[in-house]
Amino acid sequence: MQADPPDPAPGGAALVDGSGRDAPEPPDLARRLAAAGVSDISDPVAAWRELREAEGPRATGIDLYRLAARQRGIAIRELPEAERAALASAATPVLIPGYRPVAHQRRVREPIVLVPYDPEWPRRFARWRDRVGVTLGATALRTEHVGSTSVPGLAAKPVIDIQVSVADIADEARYVAQLESAGLQLSNRDDVHRYFSPLPEQPRDLHLHVCQAGSGWEREHLLFRDYLRAHPAAADRYLAGKRAAAAAWRNDRWAYTEAKTGVILDILEAAETWSRATGWTLPPTLPRPSAVPRPSAVPRPQAAPRPSASWPSTSHSPALHDRGRSPG
Repeated sequence: MQADPPDPAPGGAALVDGSGRDAPEPPDLARRLAAAGVSDISDPVAAWRELREAEGPRATGIDLYRLAARQRGIAIRELPEAERAALASAATPVLIPGYRPVAHQRRVREPIVLVPYDPEWPRRFARWRDRVGVTLGATALRTEHVGSTSVPGLAAKPVIDIQVSVADIADEARYVAQLESAGLQLSNRDDVHRYFSPLPEQPRDLHLHVCQAGSGWEREHLLFRDYLRAHPAAADRYLAGKRAAAAAWRNDRWAYTEAKTGVILDILEAAETWSRATGWTLPPTLPRPSAVPRPSAVPRPQAAPRPSASWPSTSHSPALHDRGRSPG
């Protein structure tokens, strides 16, 4: 899942935990390398690719950083910014197949800051949902609030993640220029989704993701959201993972996203079991686009459930959008 787009040129990363020490190295990395048959780490990228082939998404960009630091005999926080940028760039095609940045002005990088849940977030989403409905009409088969700000009570970066499902993601003529006319810019493409963001001079308060209706991307993000909404303990666990990632990688957005991968995958496994047990399904789509309806014909999604007293009341969400496959 992916909430934030990759930002493979981290600036001034503080690669430490909250106490100022290096983030601890997972004790099982050597075991994992041995199990994957990786014995030569003289080329960290090649070693990481082998680990990724063996483990799939469990092998993260943080593992790549650690391999590079270990190979050089330095602490992970001592990896120079240029080297971390090069490592992230090398990993991105593996993490996000087909990733292609679009030539737009890039905004100034901002540190990761989690803020308490804001009841205004659903209303901000609703305003953008209506704006997207007017702009895209029936091209938007679903317009959903995803990511951490969509989970009541969950602390988050104050950025609204919106997922728009379309019939044919390759048919960009139906949505790119239209969304750009609404004040967004196409920032990057990959094989399964398009990422739009506000113009650089505007606040970074929105991520808009266009995906294929019926795709794994679409389903994964909505399942993750609904599972967290229904399971406060899972939301607490996710929040703990986000806080740890933010403490270790406050100024390295790419690493922050990658650091959440393990907890996201664990929660997704539980969510899949829950979906089978409960019969969870996606919300209905609009009819396939043939003519653009009047704005009033675009249905409004159900309001998010009210926060329960057991939800974390001061804390953010899915790395789904934050990750190479994930929002929040």
